[in-house]
Amino acid sequence: MIDYTAWLPTTKKEVEMRGWNELDVIIFSGDAYVDHPAFGAAVIGRVLEAEGLKVAIVPQPNWRDDLRDFKKLGKPRLFFGISAGCMDSMVNHYTANKRLRSNDAYTPGGVSGFRPDYATVVYSTILKQLFPETPVVIGGIEASMRRFSHYDYWSDSYKRSILLDSKADLLVYGMGEKSIREIASRIAAGNSVQSITNIPQTAYCIPNKASMEEYPGVETIDLLSHEACLKDKRNSARNFKIIEEESNKIIANRLTQTEGNRKIVVNPPYTTWSQAEIDAAYDLPYTRLPHPKYKDKPIPAFEMIRFSVNTHRGCFGGCAFCTISMHQGKQVISRSEESILKEVKLIGKMPDFKGYLSDLGGPSANMYRLQGIDKGQCQKCKRPSCIYPAVCKNLNVDHSEMIKLYKEVDALPFIKKSFIGSGVRYDLLLHKTGNSAIDKSLSAYTRELIAHHVSGRLKVAPEHTSDAVLKFMRKPSFQLFKEFCREFDKINREEGLNQQLIPYFISSHPGCSTDNMAELAIETKSLNFKLEQVQDFTPTPMTLATEIYYTGINPYTGDKVFTSKAANDKKAQQQFFFWYKPEFRQSIIQELRKMNRPDLIDKLLGYKNIEPRKNQEKGSGRASGKRKR
Repeated sequence: MIDYTAWLPTTKKEVEMRGWNELDVIIFSGDAYVDHPAFGAAVIGRVLEAEGLKVAIVPQPNWRDDLRDFKKLGKPRLFFGISAGCMDSMVNHYTANKRLRSNDAYTPGGVSGFRPDYATVVYSTILKQLFPETPVVIGGIEASMRRFSHYDYWSDSYKRSILLDSKADLLVYGMGEKSIREIASRIAAGNSVQSITNIPQTAYCIPNKASMEEYPGVETIDLLSHEACLKDKRNSARNFKIIEEESNKIIANRLTQTEGNRKIVVNPPYTTWSQAEIDAAYDLPYTRLPHPKYKDKPIPAFEMIRFSVNTHRGCFGGCAFCTISMHQGKQVISRSEESILKEVKLIGKMPDFKGYLSDLGGPSANMYRLQGIDKGQCQKCKRPSCIYPAVCKNLNVDHSEMIKLYKEVDALPFIKKSFIGSGVRYDLLLHKTGNSAIDKSLSAYTRELIAHHVSGRLKVAPEHTSDAVLKFMRKPSFQLFKEFCREFDKINREEGLNQQLIPYFISSHPGCSTDNMAELAIETKSLNFKLEQVQDFTPTPMTLATEIYYTGINPYTGDKVFTSKAANDKKAQQQFFFWYKPEFRQSIIQELRKMNRPDLIDKLLGYKNIEPRKNQEKGSGRASGKRKR
């Protein structure tokens, strides 16, 4: 007998099972309901439940019929919450070539078509029409990364803030547990949603000429208007630099942007969370399972992480194409060993657990417990990356706490093996500080990782071989990848292991030419790699790479940057990943001749029997936007 009350209710019948006559908050999500801390709607629901509120989740509502899914639970006492899901709905739906995907990892059975394009706007518009007096709060990655004017790749247009298109009352950006709890508290206390204007990590809309109350301790920076950005793309680039720098600060300023007769007001984020606060979010009573109504229909995204544990949030890598630092934050917030071990023990009790943790990591696995040495310096810093173009001298890169955590997990009697499935930053591992104890910890971690935590394949992301392209990506020189390859092979030999590196690469990134891709093919061929884990660059809102793609300008230098945009050009770049496949041979030869590079034909295609790197297996490829860093 299934106890449906172990999950948050999704239907009127499940609400009645709990003896509730009214709901306080109803959350609409573009994803299936998986009651797990890796799924945002579940986290927000459990956070509000912990405040004593009656919360329900409506997963993947049907927006095409008579809208019964939007009506079935009535209106909540406090507000509706909306999230498009764990991914931007457009990244979820379309490939880099704007072709409709045939699957959806966040839907039962992996089938597509269970959420609309621009899901946040669609859900919010419907709820505002049906329940005009009930506040609507939007959040999740889609709302977070579209809070300002932004370029939308799929419509090839410069869109205004999602607050205006969705008609929502409030927007929560980033990891929203603290903001949503405060919003619920204010509305429950009788405050109108229009009066809630000073909660960190929220955005709202007011008439253009309306006065704003002061926000203590910060300045207000007025960005160039939406209309000014439409008129001149350089204005969009100028805005982006300010937005990214403010996002990277520990103590940031309030930003505003005028759009027609309305003004978007984006309050600064919360200062860095404490360990107790992040522990509290993960220690809530999740079932860690999909809702029982999905029965035997597997949810691919859940299957991938069901036996994984997230050790921290945030990433100080600052990669130009990645949204993580702009959403989760640049500062890494780490859970306590006690909280992590508690979650591992819960996994150990799951009936289908066989003793293997699939991942013990985070956005970048080897950033657990890493932070600034002098917090005063960190508070003044607005660098987008703590490790590019060089590792910051104020960053403590001691990996000994990670080693200790891995050993504590592996010491549990029900654990046979804990794998690191997240990507690792090998540039951190190869960094030399001059401090013998710290440098020893880096070497020890590298050996611990390779010898004990690789499931046969270790994911790393050099992204490209050209230093010129890597500079636009904010990634280290490819020479470091070569050095890591040598270290990986050396440790494998010494440990008697037979494992492989799985490198990720991107084509058509801003600053990348077809010549660069031809050289990438030759470079990776020389290392005996036959690449499979690759992707074509997809511009997603609020990343540096997308801003360069749209404007053709580097916001930090004002320099013009070439970007390949035409479908034929992008295809020409991507084919160089697959130089070893017969079906690409003739088109690659034609492209090299067109480039006036016949010298590369023999280097790339002159040898018919190239053995792949030892035990190199085919990967599944990277779906754009799904990278777990």
